[in-house]
Amino acid sequence: MALKLADYKTDVHNDWCPGCGDFGIVNAIQMALAEMGIERDKAAMFSGIGCSGKTSHFINTYGVHTLHGRVLTFAQGAKIANPEMTVVAVGGDGDGLGIGAGHFVAAGRRNVDMTYIIFDNGVYGLTKGQASPTLKLGEKTKSLPSPNTNSNVNPIGLAVASGFTFVARGYSYDVRHLKDLIIQAVNHKGLSFLDVLQPCPTYNDLNTRDWYAGTDLVEEAQQRHSRIYKLEEQGFEPVVHYDSEAEVNEKLSQALIKSLEWGNKIPIGVFYKNALVSPYTQRLQDKIPNYLENPPAKQNISKNGHPITDISKILDSLEV
Repeated sequence: MALKLADYKTDVHNDWCPGCGDFGIVNAIQMALAEMGIERDKAAMFSGIGCSGKTSHFINTYGVHTLHGRVLTFAQGAKIANPEMTVVAVGGDGDGLGIGAGHFVAAGRRNVDMTYIIFDNGVYGLTKGQASPTLKLGEKTKSLPSPNTNSNVNPIGLAVASGFTFVARGYSYDVRHLKDLIIQAVNHKGLSFLDVLQPCPTYNDLNTRDWYAGTDLVEEAQQRHSRIYKLEEQGFEPVVHYDSEAEVNEKLSQALIKSLEWGNKIPIGVFYKNALVSPYTQRLQDKIPNYLENPPAKQNISKNGHPITDISKILDSLEV
C-alpha cells in the first residue's frame, strides 16, 4: 500500500511558536518522504537540541533525539552501520555551527551518504534569543542588550570549503520549493547540506517573514519585490560534470561568490553538486569487500552475552 503524507505525521503535540519557520521545514520533510515513497522503517531522523531538536518527534520514522552539537556523529554512525537506511539529520544554526562546527567540517571530509538540514534563524530560539553564529556583526535583535559583537559564519561557504558534495539553501515559507530541494539532497549519493532560512517570530525581529518578502523594498516601477530569488530561475549551473580540477574549482568558486549575496538579494536553490566524489560507504567497501553485503547493523554481535563477531577491520578502517 502506497504511503501518504499523513503516514509521516505523528500525534506528538507541537508547541513551537505560531509563525515559526520550523513548521514549514517539517512539512517539507514529510512531503519529500511521501513523494519519494520511502518506507518508514527504512528512514531515520536525527535531531540535535533547541527548537529544531523536536523534529524527530514529529516525523513518523525512526527518530533519535541526540546531544548538543553532536547530531552528525550519531547520524553518520547510523548510516555506516546500516547503509540501506535513508538518514536525515537536522539541527539549528547554533547547534550545528557553534558547538557542532568541528563535526560539521569533519563530516565534509568523509562524504557519508546522508542529508544534513540546518534550521537557520540567526538566534538561539530555545534559550531566549542569544545571537547565533549566523547573525551578522553589528545587528541587534530585540532579545540582545547590545549589537552583536561577532562576525557571522557563512553556512554555504563553510560547507563548500569543508567538502560537502551537495550544498543548497531553502526558505521555510516556500515549502514546495524546499520539498524539491530535500528530494534532491536525499537522492544525491554523498553528503548533502541544506541551509534553510527561517523567521523566528519571537526573538529575531530583523529577518522576519515580511523582511524576506521585501515589504520595505520598492523597485523603480514602484512595485515591491521579494529578497528571495531562485538560482535555477537565473540560469545558475551548480553541477560538476567532469572529474577535472579546473571545473571543480570553477563550481566551488561560483558557489562561494553566490553565497556572499545578502541584503536586498538572497539566493536559494542548489549552489554546488558533485556526484563524482566517492561516498564513504564505497570507500569502506574498497577496504572491506563484503561491507555492503554484511554491514555492522546486520551482524550478530553476541550470543548468550558473549561476542561472536570480529569488527576490528571496520574499526581499523575508521582511523583518521
